[in-house]
Amino acid sequence: MSSSDLLASEVMQKSASLLNDTTRSVYTYSAQLPYLRIAVDELQEYFQLHDLAVTQLTSTIINVPVGQIQCSLPSDLIEPQEVYERAEGIDPFVKMTRKEYLPHYLESVPLNRFVYYVWQGQVIKFPVSVRNNDLKIDYIRQLFTTIVDENTQINIINAKTFLEYRTASLCAEFIERNLASAQALNSYAVLALDRTTGISIKGKQNIMTRRRPFRAGWKRS
Repeated sequence: MSSSDLLASEVMQKSASLLNDTTRSVYTYSAQLPYLRIAVDELQEYFQLHDLAVTQLTSTIINVPVGQIQCSLPSDLIEPQEVYERAEGIDPFVKMTRKEYLPHYLESVPLNRFVYYVWQGQVIKFPVSVRNNDLKIDYIRQLFTTIVDENTQINIINAKTFLEYRTASLCAEFIERNLASAQALNSYAVLALDRTTGISIKGKQNIMTRRRPFRAGWKRS
């Protein structure tokens, strides 16, 4: 299993072990879930601060029937980077041109190809075509997913150790009310975060385990 196939249950199993509860008799999945969500939210904020919260992907082929002026989009799409078209099932794909507005002169012109597209209101729109076409989209996607339960897949490469220690730290503070244990676990979370992002930030020892944003206590030189 690759790091991108990480499940929430794996994180919480290790977190419970770090809290000396390998059988999860106290730190059950349901008990840990709110704190795992907080850890993921904190990591997302940190990634966003350093422009690491997104990655690039290419969609599967999207079929656009005759007469349709917009297409379905990947659920994790944030913004398209490039859009390509072809006649249905016939290669090659040809790059389309992005516009702020669709040219009005095309409104009454029968087209085989779309040629142009616009990105408006979270929708890709294009002129009407008189044939079926296929599209492929190069796009920016969100890395982070909502943690629903222990079976949720966490698509954050190399974040396993950070999430384990940070989840355990939050549980130690807010379930066990053991601040010393929380601070010790949090220090390991900070080291793991350095390894995850490859970013060296001074003053990480000042992170607080109180109810503050995870990076609020960091001081920068």
